[in-house]
Amino acid sequence: MSLNTQNLQSIINFIWTVADDVLINKFLENQYQDVILPMTVLRRLDLALEPTKDRVLKTHNEFKSKIDNVSGLLTSELHGSGLAFYNTSQFTMKKLLADPKNIDANFLDYLNGFSENVQDIIAKFKFRNQLKTFEDTGITFSLIEKFCNPKVELSPDKISPMAMGYMFEDLIRRFNEKTNAAAGRHFTPREIIELMTHLVYLPVKDKIKKGTFLVYDPCAGSGAMLTQSKLFATNPEGEIKSKATFHLYGQENTGEMYATCKSDMLLKGEDPDKIKFGSTLSEYGFDADLKFNFMLTNPPYGTTWKQDIENLNVGSEKKVSIIDKRFNLKIKNFKGELEETCLTSRSSDGQLMFMLHMLSKMKDPKDGGSRIASVHNGSALFTGEAGSGESGIRQYILENDLLECIIQLPNDIFYNTGIATYIWILSNVKEERRKGKVQLINASSDRYFKKMHKPIGDKSNELTSEHIESIQKLYFEFKENEYSKIFSNKEFGYYQVVIHQPERDGEGKIITDTKGKPKSDINLKDYENIPMTENIEEYFKREVVPFVPDAWYDDNKIKVGFEIPFNKHFYQHRSLRSLEEIATDILKLEQETDGLLQEIIE
Repeated sequence: MSLNTQNLQSIINFIWTVADDVLINKFLENQYQDVILPMTVLRRLDLALEPTKDRVLKTHNEFKSKIDNVSGLLTSELHGSGLAFYNTSQFTMKKLLADPKNIDANFLDYLNGFSENVQDIIAKFKFRNQLKTFEDTGITFSLIEKFCNPKVELSPDKISPMAMGYMFEDLIRRFNEKTNAAAGRHFTPREIIELMTHLVYLPVKDKIKKGTFLVYDPCAGSGAMLTQSKLFATNPEGEIKSKATFHLYGQENTGEMYATCKSDMLLKGEDPDKIKFGSTLSEYGFDADLKFNFMLTNPPYGTTWKQDIENLNVGSEKKVSIIDKRFNLKIKNFKGELEETCLTSRSSDGQLMFMLHMLSKMKDPKDGGSRIASVHNGSALFTGEAGSGESGIRQYILENDLLECIIQLPNDIFYNTGIATYIWILSNVKEERRKGKVQLINASSDRYFKKMHKPIGDKSNELTSEHIESIQKLYFEFKENEYSKIFSNKEFGYYQVVIHQPERDGEGKIITDTKGKPKSDINLKDYENIPMTENIEEYFKREVVPFVPDAWYDDNKIKVGFEIPFNKHFYQHRSLRSLEEIATDILKLEQETDGLLQEIIE
């Protein structure tokens, strides 16, 4: 399903005028979104309920004193809204405008009339905190009137959850730019979601034509990855045309985004109870044994997870020890022996912890296994030396042959950052030709994106459908070329070996210990990273001994490391310009500026 963002701009621009026309001088700039975002969601819900309003009121009035729990009737197709929510107040937003004098009391009555699941949305927006200011400044009528304007077309029949997600992205980006806050942390451009969805579903499209499948996003944001992925799989005119049942699960720890996500799940007829609030890493909202067939996410990167560590940590600050089977895993030492290790990344960046969490949610291969698409920055590829948590997480992924492919995206593709980003594709049901191997795809070349006519925040590049198909082609062909490289898992591993040299006295004699062995000179200690594909002793004799004949290494101090040096494999040497070319340019510049200083002086 394509999304014409230009068609939405007029709606976004009109909603934005609420700030200048109604909220200015009544709220601080950094509070505008606390009003505009919940009002946008409430109006969307209001429009969805409008056609069945009379039927809901009739059923409510008739049965409220006869049955203890009338919710079932109020959500039914025959007697209620036919949706997973309802409102038993006599008011709609439009009807509120008919009684300006009592609008504040009536608006409260209207809010109180919503079903319990919408009350949760209102609470997470902290919307009731704003009502006193509405009343004191007398803006309630103007605010509701704005959102009832026909220019604000928010009906779920006309604005899809995908389009709604885009609108929220743009609105929040504008709010954050206005207040110099970090913009767009929660959002992934639609075309990136499309690429991720295709690479998750298409390789197994013949296996998902029917049945029941669970889809999960541990950092759900506005829920766009969940809803768009289901739409792609079940679209009767799409590539898969699946008639299977897809259940959508998600968790989000930002109140306004959780509320937005849950509201769109309500409108799409999805189970809103499958969207949980709280931090996935320390407050996982689902049963620990629940597993998922498909997982798609864009976790926060470069963002602290210190609070989660404090919630989970039972060790010292220097050596984190978490009693949680998601993060206590077995990896091999340099002797090839499996050792249980607590794998945690540094507290300043929790992106790889979300990866471990998703790995723990994979279904057993005997039950069909799981596929994952996750967005990361470059840090996930190489940060952390041998023996560190980050290196250990990469080691666990590669030793268990879970990584299929990593795709480098173009820079300036996200709303809030211009840095390099990567899509990781993981699976525990690899096809035969991919077993033991990892494919790296460089889609950062300008042949895989186009410049936008008008940037949105930091986003100045975008992928077209043709670009997505070209990237997919590289993945499915699984061949080596200028933009695609294939490696064995072991090629990303190395042994970090400490190289010692003897300590010498003032006369140059080697100092020995009580056993007659040379003492190591701490100032001459060095480290050598030996590829895992090499024999350590042979490498040492070939690369170290010829230059430092009396050096040695300690078998017991060897550490295992894993990194994925993406840029190294796609580096293209550019020859330096000749001295003649440089000299010519300097002379040209001198001629262009000749006499300029004289003109300034005169």
